[in-house]
Amino acid sequence: MGQDLTTDAFSQEDRQRYRQKVQRCLDALERMLNEGGFAESPPWMGLEIELSLVDSSLRPAMLNTTVLEKIDDPSYTTELGQHNLELNVRPRPLRGDQSPDLETELRATLADAGEKAQDAGATLVMIGTLPTLRGEHFQSKWLSQSPRYRQLNDQIFAARGEEMLLNMEGTALPGQRVERLRSLQDSILAESACTSAQLHLQVPPDKFAPNWNAAQCLAGVQVALAANSPFLLRKALWHETRIPLFEQATDTRPQELKNQGVRPRVWFGERWITSIFDLFEENVRYFPGLLPEVDEEDPFEALDSGRAPKLAELRLHNGTIWRWNRPVYDVMDGVPHLRVENRVLPSGPTVIDLMANAAFFYGAQRALTNEERPVWTQMSFQAAEENLYSGARHAFDAQLYWPGMGWIPPDELVLRKLLPMAHEGLVDCGVPDFWRERYLGVIEQRCLARRTGSTWQRAMVAQLESRGMDRDEALTGMLRRYIELSTEGEPVHAWPED
Repeated sequence: MGQDLTTDAFSQEDRQRYRQKVQRCLDALERMLNEGGFAESPPWMGLEIELSLVDSSLRPAMLNTTVLEKIDDPSYTTELGQHNLELNVRPRPLRGDQSPDLETELRATLADAGEKAQDAGATLVMIGTLPTLRGEHFQSKWLSQSPRYRQLNDQIFAARGEEMLLNMEGTALPGQRVERLRSLQDSILAESACTSAQLHLQVPPDKFAPNWNAAQCLAGVQVALAANSPFLLRKALWHETRIPLFEQATDTRPQELKNQGVRPRVWFGERWITSIFDLFEENVRYFPGLLPEVDEEDPFEALDSGRAPKLAELRLHNGTIWRWNRPVYDVMDGVPHLRVENRVLPSGPTVIDLMANAAFFYGAQRALTNEERPVWTQMSFQAAEENLYSGARHAFDAQLYWPGMGWIPPDELVLRKLLPMAHEGLVDCGVPDFWRERYLGVIEQRCLARRTGSTWQRAMVAQLESRGMDRDEALTGMLRRYIELSTEGEPVHAWPED
């Protein structure tokens, strides 16, 4: 949700200076892309996992500061809500020998953090949307204790000029009616219900556009395969409710600006690209600054002296535009690099499910970028966007468009087309057969069972309600069983529905 800030107030002069500096950073980036000097090493991957904290009653535990003190590991940081944490996994090369190390590291660090959270009276949960969140948990007093979150909240509401409206129509539970959520919010804390798993891929400049385009093509399939966010404020909504929730909870536009076609800050985009510059240029052209803090560095002076510039204003601006596949510029050990940040996936349900989701994405993305006739030259950008919303709303019941196959269910598309491509891409990355089969085998079985975290949650709640529980009791009972099964670690396709 952005970097730390050094001020809690911005003047008109600050905003004008910031606008000028953002443009200067963009011009410096264009020069860098023309002159070279970016990291050219084999692709590196990274992973961020957002987590929720619950108390003994399985209600949100507003204890992230205390839990972070117990964990005492810089890999863990705060997120927007006081019941949220984020784990930043150490980046590593995208190659075969890293897979078992990453899985082992994830299991160890999450187990250790879980034990220390218990010492603070909380339990860690990997889930897309915590089903026991209630309206009172979205009050602004529960923002994490960092100036950046308060400023972001205030600036979004200042731009909007009115309360946020959460307005969603769900997909009916078995044997029940469609449910609708309509709720006004006076803070952005509803976004704290959107706990995600974010995949990073570092690539050289000439490889960025095909990798970003491929990620856009895969977004709808990813959410259909991995949906894990079916409940919000007691309502059964989309299979991956994070997608519309994030868009609505941070929307700076009143209805009149929406009617005029002003672009949202949570955004799929509007076109295929030929360079990372296209995305940063759109950011500057379409979106005003929310947090106009100005850095002292002049990017051209840095370039002229042989240093990689921080491009601080451009990066801060980019951090307040939440594309589902975000461009990232960063500097590591004095060398600039570029990353695709894939943001469509929910957190959880288990480590093996997260590893499977990552393996499918990296493998399929690699294969798509290697095709002689790229898939994005055969389908409209709007079709890829429609796939995202269809996959998020319906999961395995969606109909997705794919060139040469027409409209097709996600499981059939994956089994017939994309899973073989993911195998091919991981072979190209040098992933050994055992690990490739282990992770992609989970995706195959998930498709055959047509079960995601979301379908399991929905089925469990429907079953508990059929036994006479009300919605609150059913959600709590489901979450208790979810935590038990998630801790045991078997992939979600193998979870019993009792």
